[in-house]
Formats: sequence, C-alpha cells, structure tokens
Amino acid sequence: MPELTYFKPAGVPLRELEEVALSVEEMEAVRLKDLEGLEQEACAEKMQVSRPTFQRVLAAARAKIATALVEGKAIRIQGGNFEMAQRKFKCIDCGYEWEVPFGTGQCGADMECPSCHGKKVHRIDRGVRGYGRQR
Repeated sequence: MPELTYFKPAGVPLRELEEVALSVEEMEAVRLKDLEGLEQEACAEKMQVSRPTFQRVLAAARAKIATALVEGKAIRIQGGNFEMAQRKFKCIDCGYEWEVPFGTGQCGADMECPSCHGKKVHRIDRGVRGYGRQR
C-alpha cells in the first residue's frame, strides 16, 4: 500500500475541497509507467493483467489526476480490486515454504521458519516485485 494516501491543494481547507478517488491499482499503473518508465507490456505483466486492461486502468488514473490538478480537487488513494504481491520463502532445514506480503520489512535473514523454527531461511521468488495483480 502507498505510504501517503491523500493529496490536496495547499492553502485550501479540506472541507472546501471536492475529492477524486484513485484506486490502488490505478496508482500502481501510474507508478510503473510514469515513474519507473516501463513499457506497457512490462507494466501489464507486473500487474498480472492484459495489456488492454492495463491501458484502461492507466488512462482512468491519468484522467483522474488531470481533473484533480486542473480543477483543484483533492486526490484520495483508496480501495480498488487487487491482491498484494507475496514474497516466497523456504526453510533449508525442513523444506517448508510460505508467503509473506510485500511491505512487511522482513527479509529471509531475519526470519524464523513457522514450521520448525529454524533460522536457515531463503527467499525463493527473487524476480517478483510490486503491489500485485488485479482481481
């Protein structure tokens, strides 16, 4: 989830502002395309959606952001239809595998196996990144 979920024009009290709601997946589409600079095919792959679906999500997000900027509205990032991406770990001692959501701050070196409480834990999904996929 994004750390900051609300943006508003400076100097205008919140009670006087209209809001534009931007979903988490719309924010992720903007992040991948406009901030990371990825091609749409790569963005769609990271979000695990089709390229046309990614294009629709991105276009909707950009329209909402433009409306907020031009019309002086606040932007609230909330909700949407998504699953948080998971990181996969494996215990070397007992072979147990489990998943932990991105953003927990835990890495394999700091973890304990939930099954045998062993300390030899390794991440086994090195190529996966991002907020996840649309449901």
